[in-house]
Amino acid sequence: MSLDLSADVVSLTAALVDIESVSRNEQEIADQVEWALQPLSHLEVSRHGNTIVARTNLGRAQRVVVAGHLDTVPVNDNWPSTLDGDMLRGLGTCDMKGGDAVILKLAATVTEPVHDVTYLLYEAEEIEAAFNGLYLLSQSRPDLLEADFAILMEPSDALVEAGCQGTLSVAVTTTGARAHAARSWRGENAIHKAGPILARLAEYVAREPVIDGLTYREGLNATGITGGVASNVIPDRCTVNVNHRFAPDRSPAEAEAFVREFFEGYDVEVLDVAPGARPGLDVPAAKAFVEAVGGQVNPKFGWTDVARFSALGVPAVNYGPGDPMFAHHKDEHVPVAQLVECERRLRAWLTGGDL
Repeated sequence: MSLDLSADVVSLTAALVDIESVSRNEQEIADQVEWALQPLSHLEVSRHGNTIVARTNLGRAQRVVVAGHLDTVPVNDNWPSTLDGDMLRGLGTCDMKGGDAVILKLAATVTEPVHDVTYLLYEAEEIEAAFNGLYLLSQSRPDLLEADFAILMEPSDALVEAGCQGTLSVAVTTTGARAHAARSWRGENAIHKAGPILARLAEYVAREPVIDGLTYREGLNATGITGGVASNVIPDRCTVNVNHRFAPDRSPAEAEAFVREFFEGYDVEVLDVAPGARPGLDVPAAKAFVEAVGGQVNPKFGWTDVARFSALGVPAVNYGPGDPMFAHHKDEHVPVAQLVECERRLRAWLTGGDL
């Protein structure tokens, strides 16, 4: 099969979904995207692994990036696609081949955009960061990511979600002394010592900072607990895994300092951290984009690759078809109306036309 970029955005979404592209298996879909874009004379197309970059070079005053990932989570009895009335169902319809289809339609048909555009379709977003195509490109060809503004077409119910939260995962550990359970007083139960950790978490009051007019609600939650040796042994170690979602006005270092202070008196080990991204809605291209897509902006509760753009000094937002609640869901789907609406609004923004 080959991708037909003259097809409507719904048919193109279905065609993309029907190319299985679970993370680390993006060869075929990347081939199809590259072959479809390569003949377009208004674009400069390059390939980097299984990441495809297509750029206009018209000498416009500003450059914008429109990006989406090509991979999906594993199949869950939800592939290939099916059209069910006003819903397109199947793996990747929501996260995020609907957004990819919009990108490809715009790349093929908007030959004279008011901004220079870098269309970016990248690999391995759903797995470890070391494989992420956007990350790899930032290391090997950061010049290809230079822009005044970026749109990541993650599902957002066709509403703008600005910036994103940072995420920090830590292990909070208690220690004790082993003993036979029949003589428990000879030991020190590390699991019992974890009780105050859970109590602190239960009493946590979320910070709700307002950034660029948007209210971000932070979170601090236990996500796992491990401990125990055997049913007849008093445990000498217990670890509570805690995830902190922090607003983008805090750096990872500030978030870590808060968590360490919160768990003062306990051993705290940082397992993973990723910075958030400020909304950046004061950039002219961003203002025009928000107006073009309806004016409503929500904060992003969660982490997305907009943070990678922010780290490069490029303000970015999330905007794409599909309800993010159905991402990675067996019943993944995207409303047909949102596919059409996202294409229409982005086309108006890129061409300076009326909605």
